Amino acid sequence: MADQAEWAPISPYSTGIRGRCPRCGQGHLFNGFLTLRPSCEVCGLDYSFADPADGPAFFVICFACVPSVALAVWIEVAFQPPFWVHLLISLPFLLLTCILPLRPLKGWLVASQFFYKAEQGRIDHRKPQPPAV
Repeated sequence: MADQAEWAPISPYSTGIRGRCPRCGQGHLFNGFLTLRPSCEVCGLDYSFADPADGPAFFVICFACVPSVALAVWIEVAFQPPFWVHLLISLPFLLLTCILPLRPLKGWLVASQFFYKAEQGRIDHRKPQPPAV
């Protein structure tokens, strides 16, 4: 595996959204739809550092689910359509706006973790030094 100093930093937007390796920009980030690969097949970067947790789902809920549900409620209140209209309009709109952004968002979060060298916080147990007088 090549040393980290050999790789120029690549923007998380250009690599993560396309599902590419955050270090080389060539290898794939995902095995399936949302499953991360163990490592990059091109540069060998180990993806064990990546932990996007519920970040992608949170962003999708905030920016996609709320407007989708608002659309369905508006359709119901304004037109009072039969149930099958919601199955044809609201359900596909909800699924498209909630499922499709998950992969680019997860890729962006993983690439951002690599780019900004994010890691788990640690508690500093050292005693604070008194200010110099």
